[in-house]
Amino acid sequence: MSNKGIIIKGLVDGVDTSTINGRLFLNLMASLAERTNAGLQSARARARGRTGGRPKDYTTETISKLLLLRSIYKDPTLRPEDIYKPLGLTRATFYRYAKILDHHTDEEIRNMVVKKK
Repeated sequence: MSNKGIIIKGLVDGVDTSTINGRLFLNLMASLAERTNAGLQSARARARGRTGGRPKDYTTETISKLLLLRSIYKDPTLRPEDIYKPLGLTRATFYRYAKILDHHTDEEIRNMVVKKK
């Protein structure tokens, strides 16, 4: 960029490519972004099954637990521990599943199952 006389000045983060530190920062960020993209492309190209990010779908076992959980988790006589412990869930997983149940119908949950490639 300096060959063409272009200077970048960040309004929020204070990056200024007219200084040595600004150019260094910009080059480091560009290098990290390039390496990340190269790693993701390599993983996809080699079909190692790594595409980055969390899995978007759930196993059939998880779907079964979600549907079972729907039938009992709104029961006011049961404490959360009485529900998640017998199912082998942690407290955090119970509340994460409860959030899914609050926002999705049974049909939508059934469609979240992992699709075979």
